[in-house]
Amino acid sequence: MADRREDAHTAEDDDGCLRRVMAVPLGILYLLAAGFCYSAWTIRPSGTWDEDAYGAITLFCFLAIVVSVIALVVTAAPPTVRRAMGPRWLAPPLILGAIAATRWVLGG
Repeated sequence: MADRREDAHTAEDDDGCLRRVMAVPLGILYLLAAGFCYSAWTIRPSGTWDEDAYGAITLFCFLAIVVSVIALVVTAAPPTVRRAMGPRWLAPPLILGAIAATRWVLGG
């Protein structure tokens, strides 16, 4: 009986350790995607002729979507990470990807 409790405790410790370790790269990816989204939403073209601004918006939206997809793959693909992190870690890249796609459709 004590062995089962120790095994369960060890599995919980492993998940907690993995959660702390994976939070760092996922946090960096989320911040990077958020920075790309922010840049895409703050760029204002001077007019319809401003191709450089439209190109920058498209580039930042594309990069935000790519970084969001990478974060989703890192979170969801390995079963141990998916189990340790939980579904709430899937929300930021999905939201940031949707924001970037919206900006791309509206202004890119």
